[in-house]
Formats: sequence, C-alpha cells, structure tokens
Amino acid sequence: MVAKECKRVLVADDDACSRKLMATRLHADGYEVGYTDSGAGVLEAVARDAPDILLLDLTLPDMDGLEVVRRLKADPVGDGIQIIMVIALDDGVSRDSLAYAGVSYVLTKPVDWWQLKACLEGG
Repeated sequence: MVAKECKRVLVADDDACSRKLMATRLHADGYEVGYTDSGAGVLEAVARDAPDILLLDLTLPDMDGLEVVRRLKADPVGDGIQIIMVIALDDGVSRDSLAYAGVSYVLTKPVDWWQLKACLEGG
C-alpha cells in the first residue's frame, strides 16, 4: 500500500542496518525518506527542511531522544513534527515520560512493521 500523500520521514538511528531497513521499507511505501545517525543530525535536518514525521531512536550517541524532543518542541519549526520514538526496553515509566515530552507514538525494537504503518497512517 502506498502512502496517500508523500509524507517526509526522517529516520534517526545510530545503527546503520536499522536505518537502512527503515528507509528502504518507508521508501517502498511511497514516503520521502531522509536519515541521520545522531541527535545533532536531527536538529540540523529539521532546521534545513523539517520532515512531517520523525522516527527517532531513544539512544543516540551524542544526545538521547528525550533531549532531541525537548529541543524540537522548544523550536516552532520542530514543534509540529509527529514523533515516533523507538525504544529498546518497554516500561510504563518510559512511555509516560515520552508521552509527556510530546512523543506521538512509542515502538519497541525490533520495530514491528505493521505497528509502524499504523502510527504513520494515524498521524
């Protein structure tokens, strides 16, 4: 199924295989995809051309996903981006703090493609 409109997705993950897999699957479904391996890369990409959706790994080498979200929410350009956070360990406290920070959806690794599609289509 192809996305109804060509939404732009930025994939932020420090694992090259995960980035490539997500970018390939998203592109095949009709999304315009960019990617980065760091929190600083997310902020730079958003400043250049903000995506519609950010698929963000919680653990990045230079800053964690919560710090990235905090900075995006403080900037009018980044505040309108739908954020899907990807976490390794799922617990209620993490989900609550991520929701409070402004994260739209939380997915656990390995990412279930059908859950991701539901998040993408629901936003």
